[in-house]
Amino acid sequence: MNATGSGADNGPVSRFGFQSDSVVQELGWDEDVDEDIRTAIETAIGGQLVDDGYGDVVDAVILWWRNDDGDLVDGLVDALTDLSDGGAIWLLTPKVGRDNYVDASDISESAPTAGLSTTTSLAAGPDWSATKLVSPKTDRSGRR
Repeated sequence: MNATGSGADNGPVSRFGFQSDSVVQELGWDEDVDEDIRTAIETAIGGQLVDDGYGDVVDAVILWWRNDDGDLVDGLVDALTDLSDGGAIWLLTPKVGRDNYVDASDISESAPTAGLSTTTSLAAGPDWSATKLVSPKTDRSGRR
């Protein structure tokens, strides 16, 4: 099964589990991101990625993160702001050996501090790895 309703194969992005009409927020965009990954996500959801100015809940977050982007815990907590209950953060980091790669131990230490669990890791493209992070099911209805 793939991420699109059309039967198109979007490579590794098909494993992200996005559905048509999902709202996916993109954080951490910069000129080094993989445009093929972005295009595949937009194809899977049948629309454009939204940014941090969207102003409503989102089904998932794509967080591009590099070693020099600051404190990963802070970045993950910020990514939770608009995420719906049951939604996932897909943390995209440069692969080992690439400029600004993020050590896997940094992710495994930062995720629980931010209240997240790591569920899946995969190669998202030639230069990027993806790690799926989810939060425990809690009532975040008071969060804005």
